[in-house]
Amino acid sequence: MGVEQTWDVIVVGSGPAGAIAAYELAKVGLKVAILEKETLPRYKTCGGGLVFRGREMLPISVQDAVEKEFDSLAVYFDNLPQPFTAQRNFPILSMVMRDQFDHLLVQEAVKLGAVLLEGQALQQLEFGDKISLHTQKKVLHARYVVAADGVLGPTAKLAGWKETRKLIPALEYEVGVNSEDFERLSKEARFDIDAIPQGYGWCFPKANHLSIGVGLFAPKKIQLRTYYQAYLQKLGIQETTFEEAHGFQIPVGARKDGFSRRGVFLTGDSAGFADPLTAEGLTNSIYSGILAGQSIAQQFDQPELAANAYQAALEERLLPELRFSEVMARFFYFMPAARNLLMPRYGQRACEILTDVFTGQTVLSQDLKKKALKKLKWTNW
Repeated sequence: MGVEQTWDVIVVGSGPAGAIAAYELAKVGLKVAILEKETLPRYKTCGGGLVFRGREMLPISVQDAVEKEFDSLAVYFDNLPQPFTAQRNFPILSMVMRDQFDHLLVQEAVKLGAVLLEGQALQQLEFGDKISLHTQKKVLHARYVVAADGVLGPTAKLAGWKETRKLIPALEYEVGVNSEDFERLSKEARFDIDAIPQGYGWCFPKANHLSIGVGLFAPKKIQLRTYYQAYLQKLGIQETTFEEAHGFQIPVGARKDGFSRRGVFLTGDSAGFADPLTAEGLTNSIYSGILAGQSIAQQFDQPELAANAYQAALEERLLPELRFSEVMARFFYFMPAARNLLMPRYGQRACEILTDVFTGQTVLSQDLKKKALKKLKWTNW
């Protein structure tokens, strides 16, 4: 089947996790390929809100891909007259379009020597002395594979993982509105809890349009478009000039059967690393890409040590934060009566703390987690 090529590491997928993993691997001189089924730049369904913490992790500037920046965010609740707002002296959220953002990151990895193989979808994996990756054009061989091919990518399944992630449905639109509505809505990045039962809506202003969506934190079938239409009314949008719909799934529950095996390392959505409370996935995609790349680079000749290093790095911060967010998500989305009772008193304080965690300005201590959970009457942390 076509030409055979051998690499030190093949990264499957050219999103943030894959691009940054390739960057980390290429910068130490390893022979790295990025396998991408499409041709860059390509559209990627995503709200496009890059959190400050994720932006600060990046080893390069992405200013050229940023369309808007917000040093505040607003969180609305149906039962409260005013939103909770958090203000910082840095951009809490930077708005990007994923086609340009992802392409920029890949180009930086290519500058360090990574090779982009476009228009090639992974079809089969074989394990031997090396890992063989079959596409429709080539057979590629590598010592390691980094799975960064997203929530529906085939790599994890081909490598033997079962589906243990929690997948939730979301519907996002790129929306054009009249100049008056755009002027009004482009002043803030907002989240609307209760825009959909057991979920939320978001409105993220871009350079000349809005990214508007609704997400449901219960893995069940629902008419998301109905709630999207109601959310437009909540936002005061009576008519749109264009609407481009994108339905997708978000993995808000990490895999339960590990994140590496036989030289394959899972990152980002492939691993299930989207935050269970916010459904934000860019930050942990970037973070896990960095950790996977560094673990392989530093222990390249000892695969078992590389796998152990990756697991230890994930356990240091990422996985504990996901576990805490999962408990908080139960409270926010599945205990609305208790939540509404507590929010008038504790809402602003909670908003400030979560914003600091969200942006990387603080790490929740075990003591603070226990206090928060005690207030919520959770005793099994």
